[in-house]
Parts: sequence; C-alpha cells; structure tokens
Amino acid sequence: MDEMTQLRELRADAPVPDRAALAPGRERLTDAIAGRNRRTRRLWADWRVASLGAVVAITAAALFITQVVDPPAPRPSAPATVTGDLDLSSPSAALGRAADFLDRQEVPPEPRSDQWIYTRGANAEQEKQWAELPAEIREQTSLTYVPDSWIPYDNKAAENDESDTDYRTARESYRIAAGLPEDPEALLAELRKVFPTGSGPDGPPEAKDEHSFRALSVLLESYPIPPDAQARIYRALATVGGVEVTDHLIRDAAGRQVIAVTREYDRGDSRREILIDPVDYSYAGERDVVTRTHEVPGPDGTEPTVLKRGDVLINIARTRAAVVDAKGQKP
Repeated sequence: MDEMTQLRELRADAPVPDRAALAPGRERLTDAIAGRNRRTRRLWADWRVASLGAVVAITAAALFITQVVDPPAPRPSAPATVTGDLDLSSPSAALGRAADFLDRQEVPPEPRSDQWIYTRGANAEQEKQWAELPAEIREQTSLTYVPDSWIPYDNKAAENDESDTDYRTARESYRIAAGLPEDPEALLAELRKVFPTGSGPDGPPEAKDEHSFRALSVLLESYPIPPDAQARIYRALATVGGVEVTDHLIRDAAGRQVIAVTREYDRGDSRREILIDPVDYSYAGERDVVTRTHEVPGPDGTEPTVLKRGDVLINIARTRAAVVDAKGQKP
C-alpha cells in the first residue's frame, strides 16, 4: 500500500468539518472552531480538544501530510535592496511585480513520470501540539516527525480516486496550471470548475470570490508550477474581491520574512493568508489568523476556548521544494 493510499484511509476517519486539500494540504481549525458548514480545504482538528480516537487518527494523517520535526533555522531576512523595492501598497502592485518577475524566468521542462517531488516544511504549532499529547497517544502510532517528504510526480492510482474533489497529483496540478488562460476572469472561472464548491453534506456553495480564492490557494500549494503559469495565477489573484496584501513583511513558521496575501472568510472570524517569498516570489506557505476576539464552545463539559484577535491558528511554511530522481533523494 503506498503512502497516498494510507493517507486517504487515515484522513477518512478524521472528523474534518469541510473540504480537502492535497498533500501538504489542510484547512482549517477555524472551520471547526467557527462551526462553518461551507466547503473549504480540509483541516486538522485541534488535538487539545479532540476526542482520544480522533486525536490518534488526525495525528497519523497529519504526520503523512506535513512530516515536521524541528523547524529549520530561519533564513536571513530579505536583502534591504529587495525589500526596499517591494511595493506592498495593494494586491495589484505586489502581485503584479511578482508576476512580471516570474514572466522573465525560463520555463524548465516538465518532470518525468518517474521522478519525485521533494518538499520540506515547518509547522511549529503542530509540533507543539504533538509534544503536548500524552505518551500513550503518541505510542499508538508508529509514525514520527521528519522534516522531509516525497510524493511521486506521476501517480495514476491517485488520479483515478475521485473521493476528494480538491486533490490533484503533482502532474495533474502542473498541467492544470500550464493550461490556464491569460485572462484573469477566464482563469478564475476555469479553476472554479477544477476545484468545485460544496453542496449537500459538504456545506453550501461558496460565494464566487471565496471560491476563487480557495481554488487559487489549492493550486499554489502544488509543486512545481511553471513560472509563466504562476505569473498568470498571481495576476488573477489580485483581481479577486476581498483580497488584500499586508503592508509589511511578516514572519512565517520558519522565521523568514514573507509577503502575506490575505482574504477574510465570508463566514467566521478569521482570515486566510497565502505567503509568498519576497525574493523569488515562490509559494512560501500559509496561515489562518483570528480577526475578532471570540469564544469557541468546547466539547461537552469543558470550558470554552477564547480566541483573541491576532492569534495564529495555522502557520505552515514550505522551506524547500525540488524535483528529484528517487524517493529519499535530496537536492
């Protein structure tokens, strides 16, 4: 049984409130906390308030998804000449500059079907929650934290699995991105078809702009994406209603300074942030941040949890990504 099959079986038992994203993918504690029924990317439940059985299932799934041990050492801040040139005054300014840079990059060849996608990530909050779990829970899984993960570029079994409408293999995502139209409106319409919104038990359909933002964020998590396609994605992202850019660089889970492109959820009290490297404009990770102080009801018989404005619920950094020739190989 391959890892992706194991992952799906493990995730199937986890009490996720909504939608699903691919391999380092997840969304969001905020959906469970806020009690939203809308379809968004699948999230990890908070291990501190989940039932014992749920904790074990989610822990196992999350280990396959992110596989994080110690966050890597922080990258030095972006050079002053780079940050000084950044224009964070608006989404169109920041993302337009990023797109112009990417348009000038050479498009590498598509990976071969026998190659693997290597990624390395950091998720300090998940590591903290893992450390806080009782030893008997940790002992119920043979999985452990490691910082590196590998997925096959070509995974036909996963491509034929239609149980998760947001999951796409690395090859599918590459070709979806490469085939996107230039026009932002047409591009967004295409991605909304590729990553459909919820219905029935998955929750009510998302509004157009929230759906577009989610679809873009799902695709941006994929690796690799041709630079010219990523440029088109960034230009389309700047046109989505409600999208903003933080007017200063923020620190990600690995301690790096990054650009935060944000949008508040239509329902709930948090915003989602897509993080972008300010030097090469690659995808750097994601965050969910509380926008209004509020209480979240706990399980029966427990005190509610107070979430304060500015609390970071999800903080994930991708610190390395590359195409390699074999599982276990590092660039």
